[in-house]
Amino acid sequence: MQAILLSIKPEYVEQIFAGIKRYEYRKRLPREEVSKLVIYATNPVKQVIGEVKLEGFLSGSPDYIWERTKKDAGITQSKFRQYFEGTMKACALILGEITVYESPRSLNDFGVLSAPQSFVYL
Repeated sequence: MQAILLSIKPEYVEQIFAGIKRYEYRKRLPREEVSKLVIYATNPVKQVIGEVKLEGFLSGSPDYIWERTKKDAGITQSKFRQYFEGTMKACALILGEITVYESPRSLNDFGVLSAPQSFVYL
């Protein structure tokens, strides 16, 4: 199974590592099977700060995904709707066991030259 490196805003990274945000929302799923998400916190942090085991995913309409995940979404419904505005499909990555790195790492440590818009396979 593969790992992917995800770019996530620092406020959401904090919620993930605090166990508040149990889902990471995306407009599309990786094509290959993924077992681990490596977390890159975007500006102003700009570092890889941990990883999360992927327990699975949900896919469906934005309304369906919100109803299934809103309790542990870690974001407001308005931010969720704004992100999925104009789309018919929403995806939720189900987050599992969290590992926070003792020292943040650079993208270069993972062979990645620049932060991905969404994700990149490792």
